Amino acid sequence: MENCLKVQGLTKQYRRCLALDNLSLHIPQGAIYGLVGKNGSGKTTLIRLICGLQQPTSGEYSLYGVSCKDPAIAKCRKRMGAVVETPSIYRNMTARDNLKQQYRILGIPSFDGIDQLLELVGLADTGKKKVSHFSLGMRQRLGIAMALCGNPDFLVLDEPANGLDPQGIIEIRELILNLNRRRQVTVLISSHILDELSRLATHYGFLDKGRLLKEISAAELEAACQKSIRIQVSDLRALVLTAHRMGLDCQVLDETTAQISAQVSVTDLVQALAKEGCQVLSLTNQEESLESYYMNLVGEEQP
Repeated sequence: MENCLKVQGLTKQYRRCLALDNLSLHIPQGAIYGLVGKNGSGKTTLIRLICGLQQPTSGEYSLYGVSCKDPAIAKCRKRMGAVVETPSIYRNMTARDNLKQQYRILGIPSFDGIDQLLELVGLADTGKKKVSHFSLGMRQRLGIAMALCGNPDFLVLDEPANGLDPQGIIEIRELILNLNRRRQVTVLISSHILDELSRLATHYGFLDKGRLLKEISAAELEAACQKSIRIQVSDLRALVLTAHRMGLDCQVLDETTAQISAQVSVTDLVQALAKEGCQVLSLTNQEESLESYYMNLVGEEQP
């Protein structure tokens, strides 16, 4: 699979602050790539660099195979749309007029397509309503619509769900999935709402202190996430002894409950416990979340 974006040894130094430290990552075409990291990990700095808003101290990146050191990168960036930090919109204008202004800035000769964009982001019925009267979710969707002017096939979104209520988050999620699946738009998302990101991303890059800790696909992440079962029984001692005999890692949680962190045949375990006269009162499958995976990864990197 070809890469939409390839970053190699990218470094950004602000006086004494090293925002990016020899960062390398790859975003395949057609992916929804989630950038995961705490505030100050370098997510927004990376986005600003690839959008051409700042220049790297060292290293390079390429868009669709064109290096950032090549003058042709300016033409290549026309295939990108971006919402960096907060959408750049005119609050005293309507959604339609905002899109017209963006068309003028981009040099697009006709306003054809504006109606379709408004329909796509769910703002077709806003009419003459000024943006100042929009909800935060509506403004975020308008920002994405403006980023889509010019029909880009690579969309960069910096914290698109930040500050939104649950309904607004769902609307942004459905919009991103629609763009990716129906229009084959590659999407790079920076987000700290990891539960929401896990519903979208096909690939992840985990950042900390300007460095890439790990790059992994969603399928690889699912396989790597630790799976366990939480089991409540009538005889905890019998459970611990049975788990030990079966070679299972058993962690006692309270007087009746334990967690078994291993792939286990539930049928075999229940039958073994029944032979010991131990009843299973409840059993729940559990899986490590994206958040806990990231925190464990960061913990492993600490000196």
